[in-house]
Amino acid sequence: MKTEWKLFIILLIACIFGVIFVLPYTLTLQGELLQNLPVPLYVFLAAQVIQSIILFSVAIIIGLHLAKKVGLGLPILEGWIEGREVKSYLKSILGISIGLGILAGILIIGLDYLFSFAGVTINVAQTGQLNPPAWQGFLSSFYGGINEEILLRLFLMTLLVWIFFKIKKTEDGKPTNADMWLAIILAAVIFGIGHLPTLLAITTPSPLLIVRTIVINCVAGIIFGWLYWKKGLESAMISHFSADIVLHVILPLIVVI
Repeated sequence: MKTEWKLFIILLIACIFGVIFVLPYTLTLQGELLQNLPVPLYVFLAAQVIQSIILFSVAIIIGLHLAKKVGLGLPILEGWIEGREVKSYLKSILGISIGLGILAGILIIGLDYLFSFAGVTINVAQTGQLNPPAWQGFLSSFYGGINEEILLRLFLMTLLVWIFFKIKKTEDGKPTNADMWLAIILAAVIFGIGHLPTLLAITTPSPLLIVRTIVINCVAGIIFGWLYWKKGLESAMISHFSADIVLHVILPLIVVI
């Protein structure tokens, strides 16, 4: 079996676990909305899982195919599948991946406070009643680290880089730095927009609240995109997971205390 197909199977299985792990968190946030479903809850959840499997299957296939063309990828998983030594590289990226993830979480909290001074009332440190318990936040962090990175970095950012690459490339046939940064920023903005459904599930947002949600998540998305570019998708996954641990596990525990 080719490396690309082995990668596909591994990533798809990881995505399925991510979808299942995020369900308790989602049910807590959207519990009231789910009470009026036209079908039984288990049917709705099964349909969501099946839909996610199809979505992520397509995203993984396209992402892996295009990543090879533009010099992006998953160096650790690829090396492991091909029997190469990867422990040293994993050790080399752990520090910066976790560190930047923690920084992303802190930046989100800090920016959230700044927006609160401008009159935005939803604050991650002041809405404990809206935050699912820490154990649900821990499980949901796997969805952020795995599923969101596959969808937004492996698929979307790679697709954008490939499109820009087709328009302009360097003399040695690689994407330009400007194109990489443009793809990183665009994917990060879409990453921020992707968090609006969660916002809508807990409040009726004002325009400023929508801007706040996009901006604070965009900052994190830029960090994860840079790591994907420079260190590989695994680094972005570790970083995103670390940021979510700060936001969905550590912060709720601090608020409770």
